[in-house]
Amino acid sequence: MRRFVELTEMGRGTGPRVLLLPGLGARGAGFRALAERLSFVARPVLVEYPEGSSAACGAGELARQVLTAAGRMDAVVASSYGGMVAGHLAAAGAVRGVAFMGSFTRPEHLGLRGHLIPLMGPIAVLGRPGPLTACVASWKRVPAEQVADVVPTTTLERMTTLRRAFASRGEPPPPELRPLPVSCLCIQGDRDVLVPASTLARLAASLPAGTPRILLRGAGHVPYFTHPEECARLLTPWLHALAPAPGVETAA
Repeated sequence: MRRFVELTEMGRGTGPRVLLLPGLGARGAGFRALAERLSFVARPVLVEYPEGSSAACGAGELARQVLTAAGRMDAVVASSYGGMVAGHLAAAGAVRGVAFMGSFTRPEHLGLRGHLIPLMGPIAVLGRPGPLTACVASWKRVPAEQVADVVPTTTLERMTTLRRAFASRGEPPPPELRPLPVSCLCIQGDRDVLVPASTLARLAASLPAGTPRILLRGAGHVPYFTHPEECARLLTPWLHALAPAPGVETAA
């Protein structure tokens, strides 16, 4: 059982160092296909969050743990709830660019659905998500051996999701990123049933003016998993513009 954030370095070239942040109950390993494609232009890092009782912390504390483990970084690609973690990192000046992928930085960006975030924990425990849930989230069939990369499938993962979701209640959201010198990019699946496309306008309004917004046709909630080629193609020019800054720390 993980007590702390764990990192897996996927590339050691000279490109920008980019952390890949999963959602509330997803595995960082679900980013592996995208990381492999980005490794030609960047230094991707998979992130796994703490589990069990150690998961009982909100996005702000989780961001501090990520920063302790990874150090300052060039970019973050954040999925779903990972956008809140990325928002705290950007507000702390720990990252120069954030790509939001079916994501949000504040519950209100989800509209009424934002009130349901704490309920995702009980849903994970009582609903026991499996292949069908993974297919609905992905908007395509997920091979049985990859279901666990999309939804929490073990008792430990479901209880972890419960603790993390409950810890989000009443937590102050990150500041809006609009006035900050951070490069942002928004990618949204048009078939996302968990973070609907309407979220995109609300999110973009809180980000620096001119942030690109891209609607990915046929993609659901986890385009990094289902459409790694398209995501890598969209991310590559943005990452090229984020050449590593002098003095950027690297994890041991």
